[in-house]
Amino acid sequence: MPSAQPHGTLSGIRVIDLTRVISGPFCTQILGDHGADVIKVEPPGRGDVVRSQGNMVNGESWYFAQFNRNKRSLTLDLRHDEGKAILYRLLDEADVLVENFRPGVLAKMGLDDDTLRERFPHLVVGRINGFGSTGPYRDRPAYDFIAQAMSGFMGVNGPADGEPMRAAPPISDMVASQNLAFGICAALVRRATTGQGDIVETALTNGLIAMMGYLAAEFFATERVPARTGNDHPMLYPYGLFKASDGEVAIAPSNDTMVARFLKALDMLYLLDDERFADNARRMANREALRDILNGVIERRRVDEWIDHLNRAGVPCGRVHDLRETFDDPQVRAQAMRLELEQASGKVPVTGFPVKLREAPASLYHPVPRLGEHTRPLLGELGLSEHELDDLAARGVI
Repeated sequence: MPSAQPHGTLSGIRVIDLTRVISGPFCTQILGDHGADVIKVEPPGRGDVVRSQGNMVNGESWYFAQFNRNKRSLTLDLRHDEGKAILYRLLDEADVLVENFRPGVLAKMGLDDDTLRERFPHLVVGRINGFGSTGPYRDRPAYDFIAQAMSGFMGVNGPADGEPMRAAPPISDMVASQNLAFGICAALVRRATTGQGDIVETALTNGLIAMMGYLAAEFFATERVPARTGNDHPMLYPYGLFKASDGEVAIAPSNDTMVARFLKALDMLYLLDDERFADNARRMANREALRDILNGVIERRRVDEWIDHLNRAGVPCGRVHDLRETFDDPQVRAQAMRLELEQASGKVPVTGFPVKLREAPASLYHPVPRLGEHTRPLLGELGLSEHELDDLAARGVI
């Protein structure tokens, strides 16, 4: 059951959330999971577009639930002068503002960067956009698929003889949200000593470019564009999927010591005496020949047998799970990576907390809010009377 009062690491931090869809809502959910008071500001009548997307169960979008727990919902028409005035009053008492508009949209609301810094010097402003707020592409619209394509991420994924391949999850949205949550926390730490807020920005493309890791390092060193290698590691072999008698097993010996351990477990240590496979460079050059030899042995036993045998030998390996198998796995259950929200419509399963803090763990404080559920209580805290609230509602401001 959700806790009544947030007590996490970010308890006492108020976040005004102007974001929608995934990039941004996932960031603010992370902050809310760790105790921040997140106020999700949504357009009256329709709210975040994701409220009506995905599979609807008992009238609720479980897609929306995945990114919007631990928040309160306030409906506010920011195209209306009175809506903007209420937003400014909220920001006076807030610690963080998060937005994922295209560059310049917030400025049209009267909140350009200079105004934000001057009027709300304590405020940490976090923003996510497609390409960043400078450069020739700053005004282009962007979605995850475009970010995967233009960051080089898609270009390194997929089989060598096939087309570039996107990752199935909206990875640029998720990575940008995590980067922004980190940046906001860093800015809050700085504010604790300086008293000054900051403007923190991350972009979908930048997050994926930063994830290129050793692929970028090898490109910088050689000026050669990395080839797509499917499920094979681009720099190590043997490392990838191998065929057991009843399916595939993922095996990842990441250095020469691990490779020797792996081959010993297969009773094939003699392969290191073969000049074709004596070191990693030669194993990479003769990858297909080695693959055939290894599969000839691995296919004699079942996946579960290999997982048991190789783990006992100290070789990293695992089954390729579908999502049903993932959430049924005893380790995933032990790590509480599937949680259930107690909604008015019933229990809604969501993914759990990936970051585990011992002293102040993330928690479920609030279920997913109904659209505008907290509008009147929140505006009442600002001193607006019931008569004023009725008038604002009648004119569509709330």
